[in-house]
Amino acid sequence: MAPKSDNKAKTVLITRFSAVGDVAMTIPLLYSLCASYPRHRFIFVSRKRFGQFFINKPENLDFIGINLDEYKGLHGLYRLYRKLSEQKPDMLADLHDVLRTKILRKYFSFFGRIKVKGINKGRKEKKALTKPGSNKSALKSTFERYRDVFTRLDLHFEPNFTSLFKEGKGNIDDFATIIPAKGNDRWVGIAPFARHNGKIYPLDKMEQVVALLSKQKNIKLFFFGNGPKEESVINDWCSKYPNTISFIGKSNFNGELRLISHLDAMICMDSANMHMASLTGTPAISIWGATSPLAGFLGWRQKGEDCIELPLECRPCSIFGNKPCRFGDYRCMDIAPQTVADRVIARIKKSNTQETL
Repeated sequence: MAPKSDNKAKTVLITRFSAVGDVAMTIPLLYSLCASYPRHRFIFVSRKRFGQFFINKPENLDFIGINLDEYKGLHGLYRLYRKLSEQKPDMLADLHDVLRTKILRKYFSFFGRIKVKGINKGRKEKKALTKPGSNKSALKSTFERYRDVFTRLDLHFEPNFTSLFKEGKGNIDDFATIIPAKGNDRWVGIAPFARHNGKIYPLDKMEQVVALLSKQKNIKLFFFGNGPKEESVINDWCSKYPNTISFIGKSNFNGELRLISHLDAMICMDSANMHMASLTGTPAISIWGATSPLAGFLGWRQKGEDCIELPLECRPCSIFGNKPCRFGDYRCMDIAPQTVADRVIARIKKSNTQETL
């Protein structure tokens, strides 16, 4: 649906404080929304570090980064309300719907007298999806749920986002000392970690994937992660296998996104890295264990054929992957490393064919 009359410029506050992947998922909608309403001013409010995601942002999109520790309790949230009220918003779109943002909605509705709408996360449907023997049909995607909030604020638009870098790639000249020229090589990213065990492909199996791909001609592997424990694992792999480069600790979200834009594929879990790849138009070969794309968290314009998962009756058993396996063995991750490697190679070959058409 095309936007309605845009004669009166309005200011729209948008809140989403966490998590990394969920914030990343707002961007395709925000950039599309801003393009549809160029006279409106949109203000996205989130944690300070997430401002790094907003590369090449529209001119009518502002980011306000806050430290939530400074706004605890009802009094703290009232102070946050007063701070945000200085922007003189006409409406508030809550894309988070947690206690904190529900209270903010009440403040803006009661004191600010502005129109407020919050996301319907579909919590009941998601809970039902994880029950054994339940109907395993796809739920509404998170992107659709975000868009619904704006629609209920009478902001209608068609999502048209392709990449943070549009038709180009991010500038990685500042990494020239650690990243060789690409030439005819194919670059594959590997993000082997996730927040919860139910999402993590076993590291011994992932190492076998690394071994298989490192033998391939003209393939270079780039590893993504965070913290000393993850860096230790990756450094061990890089010492064993050729054509491998660790990018852990080399940059922030901004730098990672710029590098990811040059990848031909990204191997990842149901994790933030899948969504970061999605923001750059990079195909994500995603491995799903306890969770499922059916819950609505597949990355922006990622393809179902690039999802690797087992057809087990017990999955999905968790929406976020934070519940322990009822069998104790995470059998949902018993996926052969060769399967993962073959899927990556097939995706690269398919991309090569499309480039020559």
